Amino acid sequence: MADAAFTRNEIISLVVRLTLVSAVTFISIKWLMNQVDPTNKSKKKARKKAQEQLKRLAGSGHAPLVIENLSDYEMMIAAHLIHPQDINVTWGNIAGLDDMIQELRETVILPIQRKELFADSQLTTAPRGVLLHGPPGCGKTLIAKATAKEAGTRFINLDLSILTDKWYGESQKLAAAVFTLAVKLQPCIIFIDEIDSFLRSRNTTDHEATAMMKAQFMSLWDGLITDPNCTVIVMGATNRPQDLDRAILRRMPATFHISMPNPVQRKKILQLTLENEPVAHDVDIDRLARLTDGFSGSDLRELCRNGSVYRVRDYMKTHSDTVLDSSEDEYQDALRPITMEDLMVSLNKMKESKMHCGALPTNRIELD
Repeated sequence: MADAAFTRNEIISLVVRLTLVSAVTFISIKWLMNQVDPTNKSKKKARKKAQEQLKRLAGSGHAPLVIENLSDYEMMIAAHLIHPQDINVTWGNIAGLDDMIQELRETVILPIQRKELFADSQLTTAPRGVLLHGPPGCGKTLIAKATAKEAGTRFINLDLSILTDKWYGESQKLAAAVFTLAVKLQPCIIFIDEIDSFLRSRNTTDHEATAMMKAQFMSLWDGLITDPNCTVIVMGATNRPQDLDRAILRRMPATFHISMPNPVQRKKILQLTLENEPVAHDVDIDRLARLTDGFSGSDLRELCRNGSVYRVRDYMKTHSDTVLDSSEDEYQDALRPITMEDLMVSLNKMKESKMHCGALPTNRIELD
């Protein structure tokens, strides 16, 4: 009996030792893997940023969200959450798109803000997908941010690079975390810029992991569509809508085409851009609007910015050896206003650049 009891004690002791060794080995290997993982530092940084953003949301009147209830994958996605106060774009910053803004207010924003008005209808709910498409520089990203600001929703600016992971299966978990986090944060807008680079038409050359991630993304998106009480909108922007998968286009019924601005729209953009700038009396906005055919909204802003730089250059030519001890206001008063000549020189420079790029076959414009 004594020998048998001793044997049992030995067996128990051996099992305990093996368990401890296994636990220590597991913890050591996990620690070592975290140390050699090149993304470990970025994951910690993302988690810290996510915690800060979620705490700010809880302190700004939004429904509190328990951080402990979020998974590691959701925390990584939450790092790309933008606080409403950090969105400095409103409808007032967008010129020339009044009709589109009104349509967005009616079809997207109002159903979010006043859900009780549409409680008896399934047809007038906010769309689960919104696609903004058009040439580069026409304000697609600005419209998405202004929509989130106006609607008062949480805004996830999804960086597609975080959905690609070297470990098998991780990308699918991150894709799932996008939607599970958005549901917890609702009302929420998931914005995907250049959505065609991620959800382009599927073909046989797609990598297996990429194909699985696309399929899961669309499957989870369908889950939002079937839940009438869920207020999560996927908003995408693209320059190439023809490259999008047909299944994605089906999930984005609200489609808005943002074209190059016409003369009337260009005039409004120029007026808004120069509204708070020191401008000389000879600046002719109507003429600039006529001469900037083929310019996008961002082109027009760059034209005005370049024109403003010339007055700084003139100042530096006469004050290159002067140390400025005056205040900022005095320094601003020392600069001359933006003239029509500044803007015309900037226009010719941009037209010449566009001609070399083959984007704008227009001759130079002689100054008056």
